[in-house]
Amino acid sequence: MEKQNKKGLIGWLIIGVILAALIGWCVYNAVSAGTVDKVFKFGSTAVLFILIFIIVALGYLLGSITIKGVNLGTAGVFLVAILFGFLCTLDFGNVPILGAFHVTHESSVVSTMGGSVQNLGLIMFVGSVGLIAGPNFFKNLKKNFKTYIVLGAVIILSSTLVAVIFTLATGYSPEFWAGILSGALTTTPGFSAAQEAAKQTASEFYNQISLGHAIAYPFGVVGVVLFVQLMPKFLKVDMDKERALLKLGDEDEVRNYCGLFEVEPFGLVPVALTVVCGLILGAIKIPLFGGSSFSLGTTGGVLIMGLVLGHFGKIGKLSLAVPETTLKLLREFGLMLFLLGAGFEGGVNLVSEVAASGGGLVVWGFIGGALMTTVPMIVGFILAKFVMKLPLLNGLGSITGGMTSTPALGTLINTAKTEDVASAYASTYPIALVLVVLACQLMITLL
Repeated sequence: MEKQNKKGLIGWLIIGVILAALIGWCVYNAVSAGTVDKVFKFGSTAVLFILIFIIVALGYLLGSITIKGVNLGTAGVFLVAILFGFLCTLDFGNVPILGAFHVTHESSVVSTMGGSVQNLGLIMFVGSVGLIAGPNFFKNLKKNFKTYIVLGAVIILSSTLVAVIFTLATGYSPEFWAGILSGALTTTPGFSAAQEAAKQTASEFYNQISLGHAIAYPFGVVGVVLFVQLMPKFLKVDMDKERALLKLGDEDEVRNYCGLFEVEPFGLVPVALTVVCGLILGAIKIPLFGGSSFSLGTTGGVLIMGLVLGHFGKIGKLSLAVPETTLKLLREFGLMLFLLGAGFEGGVNLVSEVAASGGGLVVWGFIGGALMTTVPMIVGFILAKFVMKLPLLNGLGSITGGMTSTPALGTLINTAKTEDVASAYASTYPIALVLVVLACQLMITLL
């Protein structure tokens, strides 16, 4: 035993000497050159991954802070990402190390965060949600089809009405308020539709779309996340009873996968199939009036394909079964990446856009965006609970779908402690997606 301890001690001693020598050599070179940049040289890849993991760690720490039973959860990553996006726009000049983390709107780090990282997370999240909800989705949709259509329509129309009122009352451009609307509803397809409409009309206010989206997006995320947590507490509901009401009249289908071919035990092949087919479906463009078009996009295509493949559970003799642990991991990991990418890019863009447009526009935009997020949730909740008499969790799931709020669904699943709410989200989401795209286009075309 003593020999093993001595060998271990000698090993650690050798490692310590090597590390000390390396550190000493680096310090000597840094002092000789007059700057530590001689030693530390961060490329864009290193900067990207350092930022990602710092933001993730601090974001989850922030999200874990619970006040009276309410916390931000994964949305904490979003707020920290916005903060870091802002901080990284500051010019540290020749400050060693920190200077490597300075970014601009055109930086590759920003485009990767807002492009690849955000979209990868979105694909993973909606794909896993579709596969989770798929087995019971069509049965649930058949039972509540009219309810979901009405809720989705009312939520989008009430938010659009607020946007129209602000457009007429403030005198700011319809492009700006269309951007606010897309940000308040956290919808990328709506944002893209507004940009496309502005291009077709050759609008001089095209850049205000991205400004409005960036202003409204943070509250659009956090507002719905807090709403789905606070309402059960305000109403002091029995969550066990609500979970039972959510499943009332439903019987989980017991599937027998014996005799089917399973490629690997983690279910990654069915997930890959869902993503590839979903992206192809989302890329199909349906022509609309005025030369514009509609497509399901990344989110809608992957979600619907997940629902379809999750419903059937197999293709011939090929099993499409995905373990619950895999789906939960992909759902959480995807949501985290999506919020991280969106938050960081939003923090960078907000700084540049505000500097160009001034503070008054930002104040009006924030107020209008907050109302475009809050009013439709309240209207939808009253309609679901007191008119349609839906169970609370069913109503909240429909509201997250009607608000096209991906982060809020993740929070609601954690709050309700059941994946069944995903079915209500998935049922309301498509109609809301179509309507918000049309609303953003029509605001610019008609106002």
